[in-house]
Amino acid sequence: MFRRNCRPRWWPENEPWPPRDARGQWRTRRGRLIRRVAATVLIVLTLSVCGALALVWVLATRLGFIEPTAQSAAMILLVGGMVGLAILGLGFMTVMRWVALPLTRVMQAADRVAAGNYDVRVAEHGPPPIRVLTRSFNTMTERLQQHDRLRRDLMADVAHELRTPLTVIQGKLEGLLDGVYPRDEAQLQVLLEETHVLSRLVEDLRTLALSESGALKLQKESIDVGDLARDVAAAFAGVTVDAAAGLQPIEIDPVRIRQVLSNLLSNALRHTPAGGSIHLRVGESRSANPESAVVVEVQDTGSGMTAEDIARAFDRFYTGSGSRGSGLGLTIARSLVAAHGGEIHATSEPGRGTTITFTLPRSKSEV
Repeated sequence: MFRRNCRPRWWPENEPWPPRDARGQWRTRRGRLIRRVAATVLIVLTLSVCGALALVWVLATRLGFIEPTAQSAAMILLVGGMVGLAILGLGFMTVMRWVALPLTRVMQAADRVAAGNYDVRVAEHGPPPIRVLTRSFNTMTERLQQHDRLRRDLMADVAHELRTPLTVIQGKLEGLLDGVYPRDEAQLQVLLEETHVLSRLVEDLRTLALSESGALKLQKESIDVGDLARDVAAAFAGVTVDAAAGLQPIEIDPVRIRQVLSNLLSNALRHTPAGGSIHLRVGESRSANPESAVVVEVQDTGSGMTAEDIARAFDRFYTGSGSRGSGLGLTIARSLVAAHGGEIHATSEPGRGTTITFTLPRSKSEV
């Protein structure tokens, strides 16, 4: 299976060939299995042809078509053997062309994916089951490639976001040590604010990782969302709250929904100029089943967003023009709302403000 002169071009130069690790042992077992299956198929086909010829000879002698002599038996076996060998050869070539070769291509592509090459794709050939396997393999490889790209982008974005406050802290500390800046309370306050930026960024990344991996645990309790909205809005100047009367409590995690509201209101304040307004509305769903969900809207009269900005508003680390945030607020809000089984979306027009709407569905026991 593995000869010294059959080393693949994509095999790393610093690794021995044939491979000696667990993956190489699996390849060796795979080759041995293929040879055994092929030998078994040939033996079964050969025995089947011989049995068929013997049956034909017996029937022919019983019916009187030929004399039951050794010469006739030898002639039948000779002619039948030649026909059988031809059928076996054609069958073997057909099996190799329609089954073994497409399956081998998938296996070779799987080896390349295991080596870290996610660009590989396999053409769909062979019988329907092999085509389905090939299609599933290509889909899996495409998703692996996408996840690998997202991982690389995330690492680059995290490094970029961490570098800015760290650079400020390092510069301030070096200036204080060199006597460039006075060692007073004002300088220490700047350093403290930058550490707060780092702390918020790390906590946001942790929350985002937990929610997207499904490991975030919600501590749900029966909460009046209107009261929660008024409590959160009290910490933001200029925010008006309109909560529907008689709103029934809902089972949610108040800490996480408070975080969602805080992120949305902070984002609205950053994009609303002086003299603008921000409205926070809480009400029941207007769908056919009005008690199925609670709807929360955060509407501002800020600069608004373009269609491209709306399409990417909930992507991690995406910031529009003039934005001063980290680009995680809306991403975390979407993840936390999704963890509650709800949905969130944005509507906006440039120069006419933005409205962020999310829903919190009620459980069947609450309806």
